[in-house]
Formats: sequence, C-alpha cells, structure tokens
Amino acid sequence: MSERNIRIESIDRQAVEDQDVEIVERKGIGHPDSICDGIAESVAGALAREYVERVGEVLHFNTDETQLVAGEAAPAFGGGEVVDPIYLLIVGRATKHYEGQTIPAEPIALRAAREYLESEIPQLNVDEDIVVDVKLGEGSGDLQEVFSEDGEETSPVGVPMANDTSFGVGHAPLTETERIVLEAERQLNGEYAAANPELGPDVKIMGKREGDKIDVTVAVAMVDEHIADLDAYVDAVESVREFVDGVARDHTDREVAVHVNTADDYDQGSIYLTVTGTSAEQGDDGSVGRGNRANGLITPNRSMSMEATSGKNPVNHIGKIYNLLSTEIAEEVVAEVDGIRDLRVRLLSQIGRPIDQPHVADVQLVTDDDVAVSDVRSDVEPIVDRELADVTEITRRVIDGELSTF
Repeated sequence: MSERNIRIESIDRQAVEDQDVEIVERKGIGHPDSICDGIAESVAGALAREYVERVGEVLHFNTDETQLVAGEAAPAFGGGEVVDPIYLLIVGRATKHYEGQTIPAEPIALRAAREYLESEIPQLNVDEDIVVDVKLGEGSGDLQEVFSEDGEETSPVGVPMANDTSFGVGHAPLTETERIVLEAERQLNGEYAAANPELGPDVKIMGKREGDKIDVTVAVAMVDEHIADLDAYVDAVESVREFVDGVARDHTDREVAVHVNTADDYDQGSIYLTVTGTSAEQGDDGSVGRGNRANGLITPNRSMSMEATSGKNPVNHIGKIYNLLSTEIAEEVVAEVDGIRDLRVRLLSQIGRPIDQPHVADVQLVTDDDVAVSDVRSDVEPIVDRELADVTEITRRVIDGELSTF
C-alpha cells in the first residue's frame, strides 16, 4: 500500500435515502448558469487541445469567470423575435506567447463559444440574438512553471503540483430522487427534444422527497415557433409532465407527483413561452459556478464544494480535478464494494504538492446494518489509492471532452 494519506471512517449522518426530507436540483443545459458553464468548459477544452497541438503541452489558462447578461424578447404564438440581444462575456487568462510562438487565444475562445451555442442552443441565432465578447488576460508566467514540475516537458498529462490549497467533494450512490432529477433533464434535452422541437433546452428540475413521496417540479421554456396557440401550449406542458412521470417511475416505487410550469396563469395569458428556448432572452442572467456541481446536481443534503469546476485548467487546478476525481472515486468504491449505502469523498490539496498525493483523502461511509466500516476498510483503501495514482487520467478525459463538469 502507498503512503498516501487515506482515511476511512463512518459518516456523521444518516444515509440521505433514510432522511425525512431530501432536496435535489438540476439546471438544464439551456439555463443561463449552465450556458456559462458549458461555454467556459468548451473554451477551456479548445484552448487545452490547441496548446497540446501547437507546443506539446497544456499551458496556463483559466476561463471560469464567464458571465451572461440577459436580453429581451417578444415571444408570440407561431414565432416572435429577440428585441435586445443577450450579452456573453468570456473572462479569464490564457497564455498567448510561448517560446517565440503567438497563440490566438481569444479567436480560439470565440470560435469554441459559437460552436457550443450552435450545438446546444440551436434556436439561438448566434449572429443576431447574442453578442459574444472575449477578454482574456495574459497567463501568469510563474503559474506556467508548475505545469512541468515532473520534468515531462512534452506531456499534457504529467503529474504536476497543486495550484492551490483547496478541496473537492464527491458522493455515491445517487438516491432515487437524485437519479430522477438528473435523468429527467438529460432525457428531456435528449430523446424527447429530438422528437418535440417545442421544448427549449432551458429545463430546470427541482426534486423534493418527504418520506416516501417525491414531488418533481419542472420549469420548461417552450419555443414559440412550434406553439400555434394556447391549446397547443397546454398540450405541450401535459406531454412533458407525462414523460417526466414515466422517467420517475423507472427509478422508484415511491409515490410521485410531477408539476410543470407552475407559474403559468392561463386566464391572464402568462405562460413560459420563449423565442430562443432559454430564459436568458428575458431578464435571467447567468454565471459560471452558480449552478450544478461537478456531478450535474445541486444537493443541499450532501457536502458540496463552492468551486466553479467548468473552465478551470484541467492540468493542476484542484477546483476542477478533485471535484471530478472525488466523484469518480465514490462511484468506483460503491460499484466494487458491497455493503455501502452512502459514501462521501473529500480530497484536500496543499499548494505545491503533487496532485496524486492529497493532503488528505477522507472517505466516509454509511454501511448496511450488518456491515461495519472495519469490514470494508481493506477493500475501500486500495480503490482510493488506485484512483489517486491515476489522477492524470482525469486530465486526459477532460481534454478529450469525455467528462462533464456540470
């Protein structure tokens, strides 16, 4: 066994599934906060890949301060228009000059942002409905040095030193409510949206479980071009409700109630109708890190890191790496070790220390009634050690776009 500082202990609470009240939220890909997360991460990936292609390694950058200022729209049955465009500002730092090369970081960022918007928010006309601005300061020279501490000058996935004293948190397995909230949004913005173009990508889902009753509240931005009248809107809302109800029943035998667009007032004609499929067109601003955590959920029953995972450099930024890695560790442990009902992983770095050697890796468990923590400690610790030793695989997967950060 390695000398990594790994601790295995009992957790100081009930398993979330056993608690009387549980709250879970997910902001879908078209929510203004998620738009900022998605663009920040898309830009980060584009810069990382460009650096590797040009100089053989990832240089210093961070794009985790992306901000969105809402526009104004005039939706109407059959199709309205955007009156005042959305404004998006990509803020951060990037290395633009390296060993005699000039790297066009801002054009790379602008291209990545536009490609992301065209792919994920297709109703949004990137030439007219949104203004995308990029302000990237020059990457810090001293911070660039820590990217090659292991001597692997040409490797994008060497084991560097931590850039900060910070922590990441992960948990597993997902509860029924967490799984319902996560899968409902993913399937709505996947197979359902493909067959129902009236559904905009701005889907926000809130799950609440009290005892054995789960309430799922869904806010869905409908696209006006595909809604002919109020009757068609009502039908679209009911269709979403039935779909989410079906998703929920795939994951639980508990009582489930689904509510969609509960702020609508049909008598007053107040409904969630949009031109672009996102509330960003009408007064809803956005910011990186204000939405989903690295596992795609907002979970107040769980410990969470306040770090913005999206847009951070994937080589040595603990705010990104340890949040993703702690989630991976939690999932691997519960997949390989029987008798664990709830697991929390907390990884703490120390600046200047190799990222595969955390200051502490704290794994806390709730086990089955007939299983003690001491019974599984010897099974859990090697998995944690293995995943830490392979930490640079997180970097590779992020650069290749294989891991989601929100």
